[in-house]
Amino acid sequence: MTRVAAIAAYLAVLLALDTQVSLRGQLVLGALTWVVLLAAARPLPTQRRAQVAVVICAATVAEVTGSIIWGVYTYRLHNLPTFVPPAHGLVFIGGLALSDALRRHARALVVVAALAATTWGVLGLTVLPRTDAAGALGVPLLLAFLWRSRARAAYAGVFLVVAGLELYGTAIGTWRWADTLPGLGGPDGNPPSGVASGYVWFDVMALLLAPRLLALVAAARRVKRARRAPAGLREPGSDPEGLTPDFSH
Repeated sequence: MTRVAAIAAYLAVLLALDTQVSLRGQLVLGALTWVVLLAAARPLPTQRRAQVAVVICAATVAEVTGSIIWGVYTYRLHNLPTFVPPAHGLVFIGGLALSDALRRHARALVVVAALAATTWGVLGLTVLPRTDAAGALGVPLLLAFLWRSRARAAYAGVFLVVAGLELYGTAIGTWRWADTLPGLGGPDGNPPSGVASGYVWFDVMALLLAPRLLALVAAARRVKRARRAPAGLREPGSDPEGLTPDFSH
């Protein structure tokens, strides 16, 4: 739980500092967050680091689409702060660390996440100040993954971390969600109940694509070593492109 607490504390301070700085200050916070991410990812196994990389790429595309292009939510300076991509990596690491720390209580973690998401969605449709019809659409997605996926504990941990950050970040004004979905008109919460559920898609892509990414890297390295090795030392089948003449006949 030490890693979870450290990441949560850093992100809380980071978001609070962002409310007080200019664009130049955001650049400093971005550089610092990349350093913190690299330090947090260094002790992780290779496949886990690959998952972090996939999450950062997927989340950055979603941030540009949702904030800059679509305008579903906006950051304080109406930009994409440079600390946001590495912060997504830290959120992912923190969520996985939470699920690892509570491995013996994985079922309870999943139940808590499911109840939290369901309750939030229902409250958004009934008693919260802003009706949250758009956000509630994401809740069934999370419940489906919590019910069927083998990685349900990881999804539950990440959901809880994201939910806490969304509530905190919107409360202090680091970002704000639009009252309605631009172009669609559906009422949205600030934050929407389903936004943390939507984060599950980043986790799904990470778990699915990271092994393929590592396989591609390994294949590229094998080809590179085969090209550098002297012809007589190459193993059979190590020259997939047929670049080495065969003088064996």
